[in-house]
Amino acid sequence: MRQHARFPVSDLPMCKHQLLAWADSHPVSVFLDSNTFPSQTHQTWECLVAVGAASVLDATSGHAFADLKKYYDEKRDWLFGFFGYDLKNEVEKLQSEHPDGIGLPELFFFQPESVIGIRRSIYDLRFTNDDLGAEAGMVEVFALKEAPENIWETIQNIHPAPPPSPDSQIVNRKSKIVNPKSQIVNRVSLSGYLATVEAIRRHIIAGDVYEMNLCQEFFAEHAQMEPVAVFERLNARTNAPFAAYMRLHDRYLMCASPERFLRKEGSTLISQPIKGTRPRLADPAEDERVREELRASEKDRAENVMIVDLVRNDLARNCLPGSVRVDELFGIYSFQTVHQMISTVSGVLQPGTHPVEAIRDAFPMGSMTGAPKVMAMQLIEQYEKTRRGLYSGAVGYFAPDGDFDFNVVIRSILYNAASGYLSCQVGGAIVYDSVPEQEYEECMVKVGALLQSLELGP
Repeated sequence: MRQHARFPVSDLPMCKHQLLAWADSHPVSVFLDSNTFPSQTHQTWECLVAVGAASVLDATSGHAFADLKKYYDEKRDWLFGFFGYDLKNEVEKLQSEHPDGIGLPELFFFQPESVIGIRRSIYDLRFTNDDLGAEAGMVEVFALKEAPENIWETIQNIHPAPPPSPDSQIVNRKSKIVNPKSQIVNRVSLSGYLATVEAIRRHIIAGDVYEMNLCQEFFAEHAQMEPVAVFERLNARTNAPFAAYMRLHDRYLMCASPERFLRKEGSTLISQPIKGTRPRLADPAEDERVREELRASEKDRAENVMIVDLVRNDLARNCLPGSVRVDELFGIYSFQTVHQMISTVSGVLQPGTHPVEAIRDAFPMGSMTGAPKVMAMQLIEQYEKTRRGLYSGAVGYFAPDGDFDFNVVIRSILYNAASGYLSCQVGGAIVYDSVPEQEYEECMVKVGALLQSLELGP
């Protein structure tokens, strides 16, 4: 039985800073941050942190979802963790043969010893972060073993260096962010990428697929970095609503995701797929111009609506007939580095549907595969050169009441500290009227914030 207590917090940014440092001091931890994103209406927690593993589930394709369902039923408690993209091999008759330099499990969940949360509802999100710092709120502690008061006292006594601003240089840390002897390189050459886009277009002309998400990897070997410092800089630069920092012993995720995979609120399922990207520009007039260009783009609308239809079909497998609806189509959302086209799809779960079954039947998310989904995943395996692993998967949590919330792992840096392998994957949707050079430019926009957070420039 968990102990629950609430404590006042007056400085939200500093509290998050302390919570992140506290989380990183544990070998198994997850830090989730919605960054007070003003347009995100389906959000319970502004910040949610889990540390310590009272119990663990580590599973591979074949029986992973069944194992998770059993684990969920046994614990009926907070569970934090992730679904790797290659669980597709369990959902469908597929396989993954490409190299994986990170080496995370395909599915991992843990029952945390301690959960700390700051509820979204206690803040008026019309204010900026600076204004929020002067507004009193409450932090909630859910403790399995240690007294909540002791946990909160420990967190308050953490005094890390001030968090970096988006444009600050991290030069006074204990070590370099990336070893000067290591180098970020692209797994695929420019000419190879352009040829692959043309090959996918031929598949589209032949009727094999309507749309396919093609990803490429930027990687470094023998890299040395401080994951917390990199994540804080990335998070400050992007302010993404589904940001996540995860430590699993010597493996790390630094994620600035703007996309939700799937959320359960009571009996309602909610998915918010993204298709359509434009870079933010420094000149306000030009920035507004590209924003409106995205809104009016027939190509981006076609990409988006194809994935919306796929998501509707996925949700309909477990929702009441006639309850699946598109709450918002082609919404334009502006983030720190990009404009995105986001749609919202919801449905009412059929009574008795297990939460894990609802996730399994929508996994992997259509925005990261294409349509039709199975053929798109077969072509992804044929044309990509790296196993996606956690990239294109989902990180999040199950709450004790059965609700859950999971992001899409994109705009992310993955790091294996034991081997020094560092991976940044980015991608985009390929459709009939895709221009290969423009698709490559979109990938460069997406990877730019990641490389800048590693102090490697644009």
